[in-house]
Amino acid sequence: MKRSPTIQIHATEAAGAVPRLHNVVVKFIEGPRALTEVELQANSMTRHHVTDFYREQISNSGYYEQLKYIVEPSLEEFESPGCLDTSGEHDNTVLPGLQHKYAQTGLLLVTDRCASYCRFCFRKRMVGKDSDEIAPDFARLAQYIGGHPEMTNVLLSGGDPFVLSSAKLDNILDHLLPIPHLQSIRFGTKMIAFQPKRFEDPALPAVFQRIREARKTAVIVTHFDHIGEISVDAERNIRLLSAQGVQFLNQSVLLAKVNDDPEILAATFAKCHQMGVHPYYLFQGRPVKGASHFQVPLRRGLEIARGTNQRLSGLQKTYKYIMSHYTGKIEILDLGADGRVYMRYHQNKTPETIGKIFSRPYVEGACWLDDLPKG
Repeated sequence: MKRSPTIQIHATEAAGAVPRLHNVVVKFIEGPRALTEVELQANSMTRHHVTDFYREQISNSGYYEQLKYIVEPSLEEFESPGCLDTSGEHDNTVLPGLQHKYAQTGLLLVTDRCASYCRFCFRKRMVGKDSDEIAPDFARLAQYIGGHPEMTNVLLSGGDPFVLSSAKLDNILDHLLPIPHLQSIRFGTKMIAFQPKRFEDPALPAVFQRIREARKTAVIVTHFDHIGEISVDAERNIRLLSAQGVQFLNQSVLLAKVNDDPEILAATFAKCHQMGVHPYYLFQGRPVKGASHFQVPLRRGLEIARGTNQRLSGLQKTYKYIMSHYTGKIEILDLGADGRVYMRYHQNKTPETIGKIFSRPYVEGACWLDDLPKG
């Protein structure tokens, strides 16, 4: 089996140097390189950790040469410009651990850990670290949510909520389930790809049963970016939880070198549909520092989305091609014969803006709204 790279930290001492300096040997896809801890921090390098299950899954999938880019470090990360908060999460944080960007939705950051770490993560500023963005007081968050009756659903995210124990998830629900205007509880997770046996925990069905008994809907939003990530174990556990009333959606990110191919995306979405997981979003890659090399130009993205749709039945193409921008979730519609990119706000802080179509002149190679001139 081909093994993924590892990061090894060695303590070395220059002649006469005090204190000791630490070098980090990083086995990049392109080859090993020794770096200082300062260099790693300055480049916001994501922690490297991959579960044995996922390493074996992608190694045996037949797609290792594509899937390795999801979790293995690359030298491209050093020449990948951008910022660490592309969607204005700090500006929409109303309490530590709670974001309220869109009226109906509360986003709870419940952990800063994941089972494995994606190199393209848009929260690389906090995941795998001891972050002060994680919710410290769920009673206080519940008080805020209870005072906002327009909020009909909450999304537990992070990090990955399923790195938490079922008992901890139960404790979080203690604060959320009594809120009468909450209609659904969502869990955003890639754990079903990274470590599907987590969903075989005998204590987990009772967590979802509590949600049902509170007359609310339990929703798991999976994160399959490629059909090669969908294991037999993942499918089995999804079907078992679906039979217990859990609803499943899937979101994917359009990633250069990984899934920028309509055949691959169509196969992924068709497989999701077959398992009872509704394709939800295909996200345009974000201009994240150290991860913007995953971005696909908008022209190519639209060609891929169109080619994907041509290969799917009407029941299977339930996803939207979305740019999760600072101003809101923007559905990317088309590149017109007039050379303009046509878009529509799928979500926005201003309700009057939702659903309105707008356009901007296309610039070749543009990957993000900010790359397009106004006018």
